[in-house]
Amino acid sequence: MLTFSVMKYLDLTLSTANENLALDEALLDLCAEASGKEILRVWEPREYFVVLGYSSRIRSEVNLSSCHAARIPVLRRCSGGGTVLQGPGCLNYSLILRIADSSRFQSIAETNRFIMGKVQAALQPLIGGGIAIQGISDLTLGGAKFCGNAQRRKKGSLLFHGVFLFHMDLDVIEQHLPVPLKQPRYRQNRQHKDFLVNLNLPAAAIKQALRRQWNANEEMSAIRHADVERLVKNQYATPEWIAKF
Repeated sequence: MLTFSVMKYLDLTLSTANENLALDEALLDLCAEASGKEILRVWEPREYFVVLGYSSRIRSEVNLSSCHAARIPVLRRCSGGGTVLQGPGCLNYSLILRIADSSRFQSIAETNRFIMGKVQAALQPLIGGGIAIQGISDLTLGGAKFCGNAQRRKKGSLLFHGVFLFHMDLDVIEQHLPVPLKQPRYRQNRQHKDFLVNLNLPAAAIKQALRRQWNANEEMSAIRHADVERLVKNQYATPEWIAKF
């Protein structure tokens, strides 16, 4: 059984969505260093925002006019996957892992299978079972999605992150995101309100379950704020990055 005896735990939400996205990449860079440790991070957005996957196309995957009218920012992350809208009632988690430590992380598919299995196992006791892994990296309950995930790989380390819906207003998603053209087969072209579901669990319970599953017992006391500020300034807050596709 693979264990993570030195994993650090960071429960930290920064002031803006851009900073929170940048922090995930900064932690990935930190882990890639020789002395870097593996990390489980959790954070909860305070405001609504749309975040595109690395290769997502902004004009076809977002209702830009409605987002602008509602003052909902549209951003882009460094990992793959589709476009999501999140805000209060969502819980983000990020795993920063060393690739060389396990053969389980040698490919995207192997990484998805292993990590999704562990997250599934962590949450099953909270709801009495019934959680399934569907699509590429979705977690579902009764065929409805409550968690989507994506990853970014660099030399020697990887970032695997996702967002749980636990008390999210699903009508907001319906208003600002069209049904995607590219979708998993199990979705069957359902509208967001029919395809998505909230877990209706306290965020604290989900955090504790993840922390226990990943043996993240060592509190992370500090981050390198300069790295986050640099990534926001040079990448995450720039129109060239956000509207690149």
